[in-house]
This record gives sequence, structure tokens and C-alpha cells, in this order.
Amino acid sequence: TDEIMQQEIRPLVAVDIIEQLHRQFAILSGGRGKDGAPIITFPEFAGFSEIPDDDFLNVVTYLTSIPSLEAASIGFIIIIDRRRDKWSAVKASLTRIAGAFPGNLQLVFVLRPSRFIQRAIADIGIKLYRDEFKMKVPIIMLNSVSDLHGYIDKSQLTRELGGTLEYGHSQWIHHRTAIENFAMTVKTTAQMLQSFGTDLAETELPNDVQCTEELLSSHTDHHSKLKDELKLAVKQGATLLTCIREPVTRSANSKLSPDELENVATVERLLAQLDETEKAFDQFWTKHHLKLEQCLQLRHFEHDFREVKLTLDNLMETQAGFADIGDSVTRVENLLKEQKHLEEKGQEPLEKAQSLALHGEQLIQNNHYAVDSIRPKCVELRRICDDFTNETKKKYDILGKSLELHKQLDKASQWCEAGIYLLASQAVDKCQSQEGAETALVEIEKFLVTAKEHQLSNPKEFYNQFDMILTPEIKANAQRIVQKLEDVQEMFDKRQVSLKKLAAKQTRPVQPVAPHPESSPKRASPKITRPAAVENTSYHFQVRRSGPAAQNGNHALVEGLIEKCISKSQGHIINELIETERVYVEELQSIIEGYASEMDNPSLVHLIPSALQNKKEILFGNLPEIYDFHNRIFLKEIENCIENPELLARCFLKRKEDLQIYEKYCQNKPRSEALWRQCGDSIFFQECQRKLDHKLSLDAYLLKPVQRITKYQLLLKEMLKCSKNSEGTAELEEALATVLDIIKSVNDSMHQIAITGYEGDVSELGKLLMQGSFNVWTDHKKGHNKVKDLARFKPMQRHLFLYTKMLLFCKKREENTDGHEKTASYSFKNSLKMSTVGITENVKGDNKKFEIWYNGREEVYIIQASSVELKNTWISEIRKVLTGQLEACR
Repeated sequence: TDEIMQQEIRPLVAVDIIEQLHRQFAILSGGRGKDGAPIITFPEFAGFSEIPDDDFLNVVTYLTSIPSLEAASIGFIIIIDRRRDKWSAVKASLTRIAGAFPGNLQLVFVLRPSRFIQRAIADIGIKLYRDEFKMKVPIIMLNSVSDLHGYIDKSQLTRELGGTLEYGHSQWIHHRTAIENFAMTVKTTAQMLQSFGTDLAETELPNDVQCTEELLSSHTDHHSKLKDELKLAVKQGATLLTCIREPVTRSANSKLSPDELENVATVERLLAQLDETEKAFDQFWTKHHLKLEQCLQLRHFEHDFREVKLTLDNLMETQAGFADIGDSVTRVENLLKEQKHLEEKGQEPLEKAQSLALHGEQLIQNNHYAVDSIRPKCVELRRICDDFTNETKKKYDILGKSLELHKQLDKASQWCEAGIYLLASQAVDKCQSQEGAETALVEIEKFLVTAKEHQLSNPKEFYNQFDMILTPEIKANAQRIVQKLEDVQEMFDKRQVSLKKLAAKQTRPVQPVAPHPESSPKRASPKITRPAAVENTSYHFQVRRSGPAAQNGNHALVEGLIEKCISKSQGHIINELIETERVYVEELQSIIEGYASEMDNPSLVHLIPSALQNKKEILFGNLPEIYDFHNRIFLKEIENCIENPELLARCFLKRKEDLQIYEKYCQNKPRSEALWRQCGDSIFFQECQRKLDHKLSLDAYLLKPVQRITKYQLLLKEMLKCSKNSEGTAELEEALATVLDIIKSVNDSMHQIAITGYEGDVSELGKLLMQGSFNVWTDHKKGHNKVKDLARFKPMQRHLFLYTKMLLFCKKREENTDGHEKTASYSFKNSLKMSTVGITENVKGDNKKFEIWYNGREEVYIIQASSVELKNTWISEIRKVLTGQLEACR
């Protein structure tokens, strides 16, 4: 228990009555009776009876408050020295002490007047007036100080009373003021330390490096100043202790009086308390300083993590863009070079990521408070590094197989070309002889031996080998080449059959017959190069080709005429919409001309109340803008729908952005109503209403825009009922959704403008998507948010505002406004960035609860909706936001 903070404040201190104390009409010399009772002396004082009662009472009260409670409980001994005075002074002194002494009395000693007559009078007077003094303790009349010595030891009496007790009044006052000042210093210092400690405990840890560094520097500076204050206080106490003990230090024979010993004990106790306070504060500061240093380490780690993560994500995105596996050997070789360059480019960020992950592990090993935040980031960094390395290896494997595939396809294609050239170069006339046929057969057999080089003799095995990279294009190309191989092989087989027949012994010469053109080309050089015109060869073969047959004929596009049919009920709805729109426009015009414009009429200026001066825009909002839009644009467009009802939905869809002007009007409505309540009964408005011959006052007409925007949804719903399953149903549904979205946006904005206490700009949080009230439980992980955060076991009533960038938690408050209905306001409590939140749909089996967690579950919010439908709606909207962010990042 902090004794300094809980001790009672004394009603009086020496500095308050310093002048009265210096008069020395009563002193506490420090002497004690035989039983330890404190002695208060009233020395000779000529003007004792003239001392004001308040001054006397203050001094005596102060003197009785100085001894310890144990000594004071024994009772005080009063010594009244009136040896040089008269009986009247004795009587006056006893009367005053009897009537005003605040302490417990034990004995009263009176040194009677020394003059004979006054002594005789005193003897008689004490007998006559003893009962009038109303003292319940003995009053002992003494003739001399020697008589006093019979009751009190000389060592406990000052020199004025024949004793040996050293007493200096000025020094006594000095010690008393010093002790009380030191006590106040100790108390003030303890309060400053406690206040600083409370501030530290309540300090929210910043979320960025700069703010954390500034906070650490600020707290360290403040701590240094408080330590200096502590040193000064300790020095002050030590100096005071030395001053009190000075007589003993100066002379070995000197002894401190009981009061001085109590003073020493008091100062020592204050110094001990100061030391305990300092130790407790140092212990708390050590923990807090470590907390701030770890917070700074965390913020640096998070900052570096974000930078490295962004670089790695860009690297992974670039790598993911390398989806091409090439369509030729040259292309694949270029892709391999690009992949190698990307791998080299990624070495530096990968090394940074590994180093940062190692640093994070070191923080965890050093017992960092944010382990739950650091460890997932280390895991994420290593995962991305492994993913990049594995993906790079996978890319190399795929490109290696692609290169091998295309080389094989190229070899096969070249073998086919060489085979076709070989067949084309064998002249028919030379093959007619047995020798020529045998020579041609040998050439073919030698060439067929080279077929092993292209390794495409087994298509099934080929497909199994390259299945992982066989895209439809590559597969089609491979099938084409395999088919070509089969065709060439078939040609060789047929040529071999023909040549073998020719090589056999012939009974008669064979007349060679050449196909068109009749002349055969001369034998080409041994190089395997395809001749310029292979078609003009002296052999005949056919390559099989596959493909769908061409289909002839044109399909005529016949468009049927669509009859426009408007039902009776549709016509009624269109007519109602147009008629009410015309009335609405006329009413807006009458308000603007009959009220707003009249506020500028010089003849009516004197009727306008002062509270309404220069506040036309507050009262009417953007009503002129609404009137201009409906009168000039919207009314004309819906009038065109009389003959074409199918155009109605397009009117609303086309003017979706223009209809947002109602949001601004409704946001201003509370201010307008407040101003109307203040000035609505003025003569000005009564005069305007009389001229317009309106049955209702202005405030009823100012509600028209709010009523109109809700009227549109009702009319569109009716229109939709009549148009079910018809051609324009989809557009009507979209138009209705548009109007409902505008109404929701208006309603949400009305709540949004009632948010108080949010220091940022609400307009920067993106579009307001949802708002509503929920029960909320919070759970902050150790070391986050506040130093002494506690989990809440009871739900908080919170009103949530969901924006595309932020989720606000507010407390709803309702206040009566001038006797009217309650108006709600929303006191800002907390906010979560949507870029750092996650969501869990079901919590502990309760289908009305869902969970939002922040910064890797550093903070968890369990939210209970009033219904399952409401919960599902919010979850759906939050997921849309998160999905949109994810797509944007990708």
C-alpha cells in the first residue's frame, strides 16, 4: 500500500501559520514528562490575552498534531509561565486553554506571579475559580521552577524553566517547514510517477516505425526527467536528515529530543517510501521500455516484411506470367534465357526474405510479445521463397521437355522432308532396270535405318513422355508430324514393293511411263535439301489429309417482328407516375418561388427572424438542384414512356448517378429540421403560406423529396408485377435494384453523418456499404493494443459501418432534441483496415455469430447479429470487399 498517497492531509502546516508561530506565545520544546507525555509551554507573553482566538487555536492545534499518536494519547502537559505577570493573566490563560485546547490534557502547571500581592491573589483566585475553568485535570500552582523540577526532570525543560534542554525556536520552525516541504515533495513525486505510469499503461502502441520511435524517445525523455526529480527529492531528504542530526554530529554528548527523534524517523520513513516508489517505478519502466523496444522491432519487421512481400509478390506475378512453353526450338531457347534472367533477378529479394525470416525467428527466441504475429510472417516468407524456387525448377523442367520435344519434332519433320526428297530424286527410267531397282532399294533401306533418330515411331509412348506439356496447339502439331511420318513410311513401303518387283528377273523389257510432266529432273547433289519445286517429281504418291468437310449454303437470318403490347394495369402505373411527377415538380417550384426566393424580398426582410439570417441553404438544402433535374430532364424523359412503357426502366438506369442528389438533401435534413423547429412559427413563414394558399406549412413540403424517392420503388414494384416473364422484366428488376440502392445509400448516409469522434476524413474510407447494430465481444492477444488490455466477457453494443477500406466500430447514443423525438449519434470507438482482416462464418455453433480477426488474429472480434439473414448479408458483403481487394492485388 502506498502510504504516501493514502495518508490523511494535515489541516495545518507550518507555512500556513508561520507568523503566529514566530510570535512564540506557545512552544513544543520536545521535552517529555516522566510517562512520556509531550510538554507544551506557554512562556511569558505580554499580549497573550490580545492574541486572536483563531491564531491561538491554529497554533495550539498545530502543536498538538506534531507528536506521534502514541505520545499524544498519554495526554499533554501544559506549563504556563506567568511569574512576571498578574493573576488576571493567569486567569485569562487558564480560561483560554480550558476553552480551546484541542488535545488530551494530563496536567497543567502554573508558575504563579512572583510578586507577593499577585501571588496571594492567585492563591485565592485559583480556589474561587477552579471550577469555572472546566478542566478535568489537576491544575498545580507552583511558586518557582525548583518546584517544577519536582514533577519534571530538568533534562526535559528548557533553560528558561531552569532545565538543560537545548531549544531554538527559529531552528524548530525551520525544521518543521523543511520536513513538511519534503513530505509534500515526496507525495508530489509519487503522484507524478503514478500518473506517468498510468499514462504509459494506457498508451496504445503505434502502428508504424516513425510514431513508435517518437513515442519511445518521448517516454525515455520523460523518464529521465522524473529520475532527476527523484534524485533531487532524495538529496533534499538526505540534507534535511543531516540538519536534524547536526547537534549529535557536532557534539558526542548531545542527544536528540523525542520530537527530534520523531522528525528523524519521519524523514527516514519518507526516504524509505521514496526508495520503494522508485524501485517499483523502475521495475515498471523496465517492462514498459522493453515493450516499446520490442514494438519498434516489430514495426521495423512489419515494414521490412511489407516491402519484401511486395517485391516477392511482383516476382511471383512475373514468374506466373511465364506461362508460355514455346512453339519452336528458338522460342523455347529464348524462354530459357528469360527464365534464367528472372532467377538471377530474384536472388537478392529471396536472400532478403530468408534473412528477414531468420531475424523474425531471433525475435521469437528472445521472447518477443508478438510471437503470434511474427511467426506467420516468417512462415509466409519461407513459403514464398520455396514456391519461387520450386516453380523455377518446374519451369526449367517444363521448358527442358519442351525443348526436347520441339527438337524431336524438328528432326522428324526434317527426316520426312529428306525422305520425300529421296523418293522424288529416284528417276523412274533408271529404276526400270534390275540394277537400277536394286540400287534404289539399297538407298531406301539405308535411309530407313536413320528413322531411329527421330524417335517418333511409337506415338503412344511419345504422348506419355510429353503429356505434361502437350497443349492443344503442340498436340495438333505433333499429330500432324506423326501423320506425316506415317504417310512417308507408307510411301516408302509402296516404293519398296514396286522396286522389288522391278528387281526380279524380267521376261520382257518394261516400257517406262512417266506421269505428268513428262520430263524428269536430273539427279540432285548428295546434300539433303528439298528441291525448289518438289511437285514436279517423277513419282506418284498421295498424302492423307484429315479435316471436316466444307459445308455449302448460307443460313438466312430471319428476324421476327416483336409486337409491343402494353396491358391496362401498366398504362395506369405509367399515368400515375407521370401525373405525380408533374405535381411533384409544381410543388418544388412553389417552395422555391414562394419561400426561398421570398427570403431575398426586401419588403419581407424585417419579418425574417435573426436565427434564419443567411441560412437559406441550410433550410432548403439542394432543393433547387433537385427541382432543376426533375423539371428540365427527368419529367420529360418519363413522359416519353407513355407510348413506350419498356423505356421506363432505362430512364432510371440512365439517371442513376443524377438521382444521387437525394443523398445530399437527406444528409442536410436534420440541420434543416433543427432550424425549422427554431424559426418555424415566425410571421415570415405564415405570410408566405398565406400567399401560396397552402393548407400545410413549409416543413410538410420539405418532406416531399424524401417521400418521392421512396414512391419510385413502389411504382416500379407494381410495374414489375405486371411485366412478369415479359421481355423488359430484367431491365425493370435492375431499375428497381438501382432505386433501392439509392434509398439504402441515403439511409446509410443519414447514419454516417452522425458519427462523432473520428479524427480522420470519412469520405476517404471509400463507399459506405452497410451499417447496423450488433453485440460485439473483443479479444486482444498479449502485447497488442493497450498494455493492460483485458478480454471482454460481456458483449458491447456497437454500431458497425462497413466501408470498402475500413470497418468502424461506434457506440450508439440517443438524445432528446428540444422535446422532440430522439436523435441518434455514433461515438467512434475503433477501426479496422479491410486490407488486414479475415472472417470466420460460424462461431461456437451459433449461426447468428461470425468472427472478424485483424492482423493475423492479433485482435479478434466476435459479432452477433439479430438474425441469421442479417449475418449472412454482412458476411456476403465483407467477402465481396475482400475478394475485390484480392483481385486488385493479383
